[in-house]
Amino acid sequence: MAGGKRLRPVLLLLACEAAGGDVEAALPAACAVEMVHTYSLIHDDLPAMDNDDLRRGCATNHVKFDQATAILAGDALLTLAFETLASEVDPPEVAASCCADLAAAAGPRGMIAGQMADLEGEGRFSSGLRLDNELETIDASTILSGLEAIHRRKTGCLLGSAVTIGARIAGADTETLKSLTEYGKSVGLAFQIADDLLDVSGDRAKMGKKVQKDDSEGKLTYPAILGVAAARTKAEQLIEQACQSIAPLGDRGQRLEELAQFVLERDH
Repeated sequence: MAGGKRLRPVLLLLACEAAGGDVEAALPAACAVEMVHTYSLIHDDLPAMDNDDLRRGCATNHVKFDQATAILAGDALLTLAFETLASEVDPPEVAASCCADLAAAAGPRGMIAGQMADLEGEGRFSSGLRLDNELETIDASTILSGLEAIHRRKTGCLLGSAVTIGARIAGADTETLKSLTEYGKSVGLAFQIADDLLDVSGDRAKMGKKVQKDDSEGKLTYPAILGVAAARTKAEQLIEQACQSIAPLGDRGQRLEELAQFVLERDH
């Protein structure tokens, strides 16, 4: 309950609404996705990962308590998320699909893979793209392809799963599910690019966490590779793609369009 944008649960609820579902029925799933997101933040902030002491304007979990408590709090949130989906989403076959979606998004081919690749990009290991002199020997398309792969897994997968899960709970037909899935993919990548831009120019007080950290750690980001202006253009293109994806939904997709614009224009 420490604040935050609640973007992922809101995406889930709005996707459910856009697909003609009952938003109340989707609330447990929305909470489950936010549990997974919050677990990932607690673990990301640990000294072995990003080593941050500020999150959502508060001391990070391991700073306020200790590392053991932070690790266990994250573990508890992760497991509680799937208990919540399995026990509070109906019918059971939809609950099973939602569990599978969330597990895939958060697991070794999704968010965890992206986090590992992100650490590789900092030079933690012998492999992986790095933002140093080695990049001079690699063509730009390869660098951007690798960077996109990191972002889509590290951030995009979980954001996208929120949209897909909302659609599943609404009983969306195949075409609606496809439209919403494409929307989620575009918004997920745009969100990470916007986050990278905020790290360059954002206000620490508004963001509730440290800024200008990516550059000091040599992280691969769109602003670092393309420059700030081109990175923002890329994010704008992705938001346009997202809105085009849900155009067939008509007025039902209006609030999702508004949320996509927020992703681009936010200051925290």
